[in-house]
Amino acid sequence: MEELDVVVLGAGSAGEDVARALARAGRSVALVEAGLVGGECPYLACMPAKAMLRSATVWAHAPDLEALGAVAQRQDGVDAYRLAARRRDEIAEHRDDSAAATSLQEAGVLLVRGRGRVTRTGVVEVDGRELGWHDLVVATGSTAIVPPLPGLDSAPTWTSDQALSATARPASLLVLGGGAVGCELAQVHARFGTMVVLVDTADQLLGREEASVARLLEQVLRDDGVDVRLGVGLDGVDGADGGATCRLSDGSRLQVERVLVATGREPATKDLGLEVLGVTPGEKGELVVDQRCRVTDRVWAAGDVTGVAPYTHTAGYQARVVAANLLGEERVADYRAIPRAVYTDPPVASVGMDARAAEQEGVSAQTAVMDLAEVARTSTEGTGGGRLVLTAADGFLIGAAAIGPHADEWLSEATLAIRARIPLSVLADVVHAFPTFGEAYEPPLRELAGLPV
Repeated sequence: MEELDVVVLGAGSAGEDVARALARAGRSVALVEAGLVGGECPYLACMPAKAMLRSATVWAHAPDLEALGAVAQRQDGVDAYRLAARRRDEIAEHRDDSAAATSLQEAGVLLVRGRGRVTRTGVVEVDGRELGWHDLVVATGSTAIVPPLPGLDSAPTWTSDQALSATARPASLLVLGGGAVGCELAQVHARFGTMVVLVDTADQLLGREEASVARLLEQVLRDDGVDVRLGVGLDGVDGADGGATCRLSDGSRLQVERVLVATGREPATKDLGLEVLGVTPGEKGELVVDQRCRVTDRVWAAGDVTGVAPYTHTAGYQARVVAANLLGEERVADYRAIPRAVYTDPPVASVGMDARAAEQEGVSAQTAVMDLAEVARTSTEGTGGGRLVLTAADGFLIGAAAIGPHADEWLSEATLAIRARIPLSVLADVVHAFPTFGEAYEPPLRELAGLPV
């Protein structure tokens, strides 16, 4: 049996970062992965999705080029999608993780290909190979949830992973789920000419994000040609020639070429042997961690498997917390200012709590709103504006939500303000360059600080 300081299960964003940090510090570490080194983000999720969104945005705005002083030339949507998919695959390195694997090994990490399972305390087995550990880090990520709907398993379906590796554009598509992934992929396909219907049983898109911002995104998708149906579910699917007939909860039937299932993800904790260590996942399958990302005395977890803000940037943050503690530091995680983004055009971005969430937490909050149409940069960009909603309590900013051009970038100001607990009086005195979207902060911040607007 090989003895190591640390064994890491899962080579996604969190696992890879933990392993590199420990190896760099001279610890012996094995990284166990049956799939792609680097996880889904670079190959099947974040990077290919943003590549396709960028291509779809350029394609959709091509008719506007003449008004902006350029020349518009558009080809057929099918060909445009094919070219966008080619670019996407180049950015995703054609789902080839060999360079990432070599880099890890050169950093001193023992990369073990296969599925790891705890067989007894201090031992992980990978296809008969035993790895002894002093500390175990679980970073196995999450898996797509496919609801057990009648006929869905025999229908032509996609998960987001499959949609983001496909090269052909379907003529028609039912998107099941109005979260970030569903909204992003609905816009991509609609802009390339696919007939898209998006259904969600909730009464708004994006779950419990700020309601007015969600409504604006809904209108954006409708303007792109997406048939958004809220409060509507999928009851079942019947096979049809070249596609599927979808039975919706409102009694209607819809025939589409393909169904895209975007109903969320769940932590990947099944069949890891964690019960041997006395570890029982939470109600949603997550590994419950403390502020140090510790599950038990010698078991740690990071990334989607913890169920805490399941984003790549959270995984990287938790990886730094885990590595620091394993290297003898006392470090705790602070999740008050984890940003969230939906990379549609325009993007939606948020951080912290909105007024509804604050009320549920028993926090007395106040809000202030800014219409981006009033910002000078909107006219120079030739965009349709957007919205910024700020939430404050006790003299500090506690949340922000926005939809508008580059909102995913300029919301960083609110992220820093919440994380560093910068007083409203200071934030309201910040000077922004003219003309920038950052100027949108000034009127609502002054209102929240009780200053003349």
